Amino acid sequence: MKLNGAQILVKCLQSEGVEYIFGYPGGAVLHIYDALDACKEINHVLVRHEQGAVHAADGYARVSGKCGVALVTSGPGLTNAVTGIATAHMDSIPMVVISGQVSSAVIGNDAFQEVDSVGITRSCVKHNFLVTDIGDLATVIKKAFHIATTGRPGPVLIDISKDTTIDDIEFGGYPKTINMRSYQPEIKIESSQIDKAIALIIQAKKPIIYSGGGSVIGNADVELIALTRDTGFPITQTLMGLGAYPATDKQSLGMLGMHGTYEANMAMHDADCIIAVGARFDDRITGNLDLFCPYAKIIHIDIDPSSVGKTVGVDVAIIGQVTDALNALSTGLKGKKLADISAWWRQINEWRAVDSMAYQTKAGVIKPQSVIEALYEVTKGEAIVTSDVGQHQMWAAQYYPFDKPRRWINSGGLGTMGFGLPAAMGAKLAEPNSDVACVTGEGSIQMMLQELSTMLQYDTPVKIINLNNGYLGMVRQWQEFFYDKRYSMSYMDALPDFVKLAESYGHIGIKVEKEADLMPALKEAFAQKDRTVFLDILTDPTENVFPMIPSGAGHHEMLLAGRDEMASTNDKGLNLV
Repeated sequence: MKLNGAQILVKCLQSEGVEYIFGYPGGAVLHIYDALDACKEINHVLVRHEQGAVHAADGYARVSGKCGVALVTSGPGLTNAVTGIATAHMDSIPMVVISGQVSSAVIGNDAFQEVDSVGITRSCVKHNFLVTDIGDLATVIKKAFHIATTGRPGPVLIDISKDTTIDDIEFGGYPKTINMRSYQPEIKIESSQIDKAIALIIQAKKPIIYSGGGSVIGNADVELIALTRDTGFPITQTLMGLGAYPATDKQSLGMLGMHGTYEANMAMHDADCIIAVGARFDDRITGNLDLFCPYAKIIHIDIDPSSVGKTVGVDVAIIGQVTDALNALSTGLKGKKLADISAWWRQINEWRAVDSMAYQTKAGVIKPQSVIEALYEVTKGEAIVTSDVGQHQMWAAQYYPFDKPRRWINSGGLGTMGFGLPAAMGAKLAEPNSDVACVTGEGSIQMMLQELSTMLQYDTPVKIINLNNGYLGMVRQWQEFFYDKRYSMSYMDALPDFVKLAESYGHIGIKVEKEADLMPALKEAFAQKDRTVFLDILTDPTENVFPMIPSGAGHHEMLLAGRDEMASTNDKGLNLV
């Protein structure tokens, strides 16, 4: 069968089982769009900005566990997509991004809408390809999906010159398998490392399990729950790991890190044995490395050898699939007598009694924390929640307990404002029968607001929870604490009427100004199953996110609400970096 390159590309995507492509057309990809028009098996979602395309593919991938796919044109199409690609790369999200390139004859000549796509994306992809020969196309696509979805997942870019999509060739079919000599992600776990880990675990008197995003991406929730309950150990989770272990379970200490719970951070600081599961010891977690877990032996389980020992020295490294490693530990611990950790639990419960998530209410003022608590109540904890980045992101993570994986969708590594709305659209397409809520702020929502148009066109009804405090909240918080309240460029005094704006896009807008109206508004919004509802909720502009580990501090040097709200850098004597 003789097909042109664009038709071959679409055939290959069909063979990969691609359900949705998020994209935006342009000159370099018009042959691809022509081929897509004839394909009934793949649904194309026309976004309003290429960054939105990649974020939507990202949200789809995080919820479904499948590989997200985005399609953009050359030049500005690709450069607009880079933020979304970098977001996926930082959070290890499986994705294939297809970009058009100018014709191969003029590559390097500064042709119209030409950029060096491979060079630009090299630092923020797992791998990238430039295809200028139609004979290579099918093999490259097979390699791209293989690389994106195996080992530690990540985005892969395929840059295709326009003439490659026009040329035709006898198509021999899509490769069923691929063997790449330089890429062998399957790693057999060393039994000796399991034995070493077990030796540390059985003698630990202050153990803790520290679970990260790899537990979610690696679909290891069942194995993680089994090991945690079999050992009776406390468990804490990173921002990206929330949901892999039920947050409402008594062994869960809540989130760890800069805005984690008092009990989680204090337990990490005092622990004598840490089992790190699919976590990368990010700086938002560790705080000051010189003060990080000074008494602990560290067992690190990860699929990526380059992540182990990169930031923190470990005592036992277990390289391999998280599910395999956890099963091996559970099997090895059967019949073994563990140390008595009842005194450790008594200490943890004393830290719990501090109630670090408590906050002060104020008459006539809507507290952002209470909005998230009300959201949890209305959705019964079953919603998929996306977020943008800032204070609202932290409040969503703190006050919406996630008991299942792939229900908390946020940009943890790159911290990308504008992520939440298109990600919610992708999440809704992945799980059309689930409620999807996008928790955002008036700053973040305006960065990808145009995707409200896409959501109407493709019928992806989500509920937008806009915590509107008139500030770039996290910036203002840091300026309050560490810049003597010099609020430089953190206040917005020309905001749109979000209700009218939502209505102009064909959606429902509700403004909430009184606390008494909050719960009725949320109930009304979620009763509208087939409509996107934009809830513009005016919240306390002075509220800060607590607990907080200031940059440069250790886990045991947390700022707590009430006790430390007015603490300054000098008050704490911290060497902030």
